[in-house]
Amino acid sequence: METNGLPNDGQGGAIEIRLEDVSQLFETMDPFPFRERDLARDADEYICGWAGELPADRPLEIRIHLPAGAAGSAEVRGLGASLSNYFDYRAGVVTRELSDEFRMGRRALLIGLAVLGLCLLLGQLFVAVTSYGSIGHFVEEGLIIVGWVALWRPLEIFLYDWWPIAQKKKLYRRLAEARVSVSFYETPDGEGLDLKSRRSK
Repeated sequence: METNGLPNDGQGGAIEIRLEDVSQLFETMDPFPFRERDLARDADEYICGWAGELPADRPLEIRIHLPAGAAGSAEVRGLGASLSNYFDYRAGVVTRELSDEFRMGRRALLIGLAVLGLCLLLGQLFVAVTSYGSIGHFVEEGLIIVGWVALWRPLEIFLYDWWPIAQKKKLYRRLAEARVSVSFYETPDGEGLDLKSRRSK
């Protein structure tokens, strides 16, 4: 999204969005009331992208710039609640996703430990009941490796996979608590920022 001409507080705590119409923020095909609508994909990506680049220790602010003709409309008055409701909902979705990830990790851990124990037992039994010498130890070592490989997935979940989900949850919580301010500008028709365009660097 382009941000040319938008004010910047210089401290990296605000997300600036200039629109031609407030409806650009939301999915127009969403049948739910205005305050319960989902954000348009481009708006979601833009806001989350900027929020992820801002300092994590600063409160977020979302500044919406609209044409002067939009002042006083019910949609504009409800913008703060709409954005808060949306990001609070997304945080709830990600919270459930994180819970599912840990639940899957616990199940995978139990399965992995069971496989490891079985492999250790089979390896020792193979060595005990055969007289193949080095071949027996080779089979035993192979079973041990298989057992440890069975623990790869749960370890991956508990060591790495949950971090991005937790970060996303934290980001949505911050956005749900963000202050939303609306200002109005005078401009000829046709000016304004297109949510479908990429922001300039």
